Amino acid sequence: MHGFKLIPLVVLVAGCAARRPAPPLAGPSSAPVYVTPAAAALLAAPTEADWAALGDEATALLSQYLRINTTNPPGNEIVAARWLAQVLRRDGIEARIFEPAPGKANLYARLAGDGSSRPIILLNHMDVVLASPDYWSVDPFSGLTKDGYIWGRGSLDMKGEAIAQLMTMLILKRAHVPLRRDIIFLATSDEEIGAGVGAAWIAEQQAPLVKDAEFLLNEGGLTRADGHGGVEFYGIGTTEKSPFWLDVTAHGTAGHGSRPTPDNPVHRLVRALNRIAAWQTPLTVTPAAERSFRDLATIERDTTVRRWLSDIRAALRDSVAARYITADLTYNALLRNTISITGLKGSDKTNVIPPVATAAIDVRLLPGQDPAAFLPDLMRVMGDSAVSIRPQGPNWPATESSTETEMFRAIAAVAHARHPNALVTTLMLPGFTDSHYFRRMGIASYGLGPFPLTQGDSRGVHGNDERVSIQALRFGVRFYYDVVARVAAK
Repeated sequence: MHGFKLIPLVVLVAGCAARRPAPPLAGPSSAPVYVTPAAAALLAAPTEADWAALGDEATALLSQYLRINTTNPPGNEIVAARWLAQVLRRDGIEARIFEPAPGKANLYARLAGDGSSRPIILLNHMDVVLASPDYWSVDPFSGLTKDGYIWGRGSLDMKGEAIAQLMTMLILKRAHVPLRRDIIFLATSDEEIGAGVGAAWIAEQQAPLVKDAEFLLNEGGLTRADGHGGVEFYGIGTTEKSPFWLDVTAHGTAGHGSRPTPDNPVHRLVRALNRIAAWQTPLTVTPAAERSFRDLATIERDTTVRRWLSDIRAALRDSVAARYITADLTYNALLRNTISITGLKGSDKTNVIPPVATAAIDVRLLPGQDPAAFLPDLMRVMGDSAVSIRPQGPNWPATESSTETEMFRAIAAVAHARHPNALVTTLMLPGFTDSHYFRRMGIASYGLGPFPLTQGDSRGVHGNDERVSIQALRFGVRFYYDVVARVAAK
């Protein structure tokens, strides 16, 4: 039983007077003891000593997982899927691996409950973004444990959270916690490229595997640590912005670099991009953002800023307040459609004027914004009919999950059990996750940030020297388990 101190328990049927006696507990009395299912789940859960060992196990597993290089492209998630399946199989949990394209994989495992309530999906993605070793102080795929941290690409996004989910599955299985909901562990490909054959493929090609679920937990939340062992707030992800990625193309006359031409496409493109970069899109307050700012005002120490955040609409009509608020990169992203120029390509040779120059633009639209209306505005700002804009791929509308659910209340309750005075609020993610595929299926999906992170820690996401502290990992494993057990146990 992996060191768990399990006690024989009775199972009661809700609403029935009949009871089945449990085997006698250890001790001088042999009288039967009757325990409710809720108490059974608590008694079967790990002890403090168990949690210490589970933290060590999680650390070792994450270190192993980070050594599997799943940089996308190409991803090669099949290797990660086989490793996850092996870990699950050691505890008697069988997993199915789908390979919709060579080297691309999705893993599905299901821990059965009694079916009296609908399942919970624990969603994670196996792929990670590029890590340039020259800019890291350690090998980004070493899984190195050093200075109280586990280092590696994906430790925060999102192999660390995947290990917290995996440990939740293992603990529930080992402890024989009676469940009223099935627990689905779903590890997917291609999240980092926003398309492909990952969560989208599951939702479209294998919908019967997941469509009966009521709740889903995924990345997209944030637990903000104060840097002194406490937590400033727990942010539960309920909605996120919509990606609208664009290709910008300028055409002109090719020639030798020594003889400048008036219609050099690189010059034309640069002028258009300069106008786009200077454009300040209109400030817009969505209901989700207004709620978040109002909540954050309650923990703001500066009285002036507190007043601004508590009434964000009024604050944005004040030029001083608006400048202060939008100087914060996150606040700014929550209040407007954002544009980032992320890619440029001209000639492959310094002495050749190319016939075509291109750029990639990352646009993120607020909930409720229409891409078809945004695009003409962008073209007017660009001001050059010889420069074209084309969407890179499909766009999807922003989705939102209700705060009036058992899962949302459970996350808040578990958070307050650890930090009674911490703010629990909703978050609109400036980026996006795969949750939108499942929200559109009617599954209430929430972003959970299981690891308390300072602002400095958070910079590791897609950055250099990405790492998670062992202490935060231990916290996150227990946090995830408590949330899931609270909603799924009888």
